[in-house]
Amino acid sequence: MPLPPLASTLVTYVRDNSDSVLQLAWGHVWVVALSAGIAMVVGVALGVLTYRSPVAAAITLTVAGLFLTFPSFALLGILLAILGLGVVPVVVALVLYALLPIVSNTITGLREVDALVLDSAKGLGMGPVRRLVRVELPIAWPVILAGLRTATQLIVGIAAIAAYVNGPGLGEFIFAGLGQLGGANALNQVVVGTVGIIVIALVFDGLLALLGRATISKGIRA
Repeated sequence: MPLPPLASTLVTYVRDNSDSVLQLAWGHVWVVALSAGIAMVVGVALGVLTYRSPVAAAITLTVAGLFLTFPSFALLGILLAILGLGVVPVVVALVLYALLPIVSNTITGLREVDALVLDSAKGLGMGPVRRLVRVELPIAWPVILAGLRTATQLIVGIAAIAAYVNGPGLGEFIFAGLGQLGGANALNQVVVGTVGIIVIALVFDGLLALLGRATISKGIRA
């Protein structure tokens, strides 16, 4: 059965530009992975430092939430003026956007650890640090991971704006297509960039789901 004209045109475009598609897709993947990794470390650290203090937690969540109110172009424009073109402003922006779900879920997960479990850990002679590492964080991990999944999905889309500051990613296709609407390949570029981002988002979510199955104990999953 022959492909519809649009699908056939897209297939031809991807085939003829496979090197560019793969290069930009890989750039999109690694900048999101790097940003999510940094946001995970920073977000969990902030959650651990503040979850016992309602005031500190509220301030941290408010500040992290403020970053989400900044339009992507505006934030990247500010970072561009400070950090220049390239990967650095993109990573900083994505980390800032990813913080809220991770910090929020870290605080929530740690606060939901059963007090009886903590008392048992204390009874076994565990100090605060050991109790945090051996008991609280493992129990809170499913909630923290859910925050990471949300954050990753969020920044996969925002990373498309990276082309605005000469950063990596499939946003370059989208901006190029929008810049020459009506041109021969304008629609192809926009569609390829958009579909590529959707595929990358699904792949990231699938990988994080597998990470959850590998790292969350069956007792907690149940």
